Amino acid sequence: MGNQQILLIILGMIIVGISISVAIILVNENAVTSNKDALAADLLNISVKAQQYYNTPASMAGGAHTYIGLTANAAGMARLVSTELSNNGNGVYSIRTAGTVSQVVLEAVGNAEMSDGTYPTLSCIVRPGNATVLIEN
Repeated sequence: MGNQQILLIILGMIIVGISISVAIILVNENAVTSNKDALAADLLNISVKAQQYYNTPASMAGGAHTYIGLTANAAGMARLVSTELSNNGNGVYSIRTAGTVSQVVLEAVGNAEMSDGTYPTLSCIVRPGNATVLIEN
């Protein structure tokens, strides 16, 4: 083989290696984006449960127009969803800030590791009549 042929083979191998590296990075970023989208959808579903709790009378184990019973622990989360829904294939969901008269803050931590070694974290501020999802990282 001539030097030119060896050089072309090496150049071809470098191009293939770079292409594979870029493809791996794109697949990982797509997984993180998909995980964030799924977390946001799940948080909005849980926020609907928080709204139902808010609108349910106290005599029916509801909040009677407050979020106060939604404590920042497993018992507070259990008032909204079952254990299976608070820890599913998308991530782990919890109540970050205990409910007050006017709001409760939910949190979701994803399971797709990002390039910096952290996991996607989203929060959802639930108020009477609306819910706002914030992507923290």
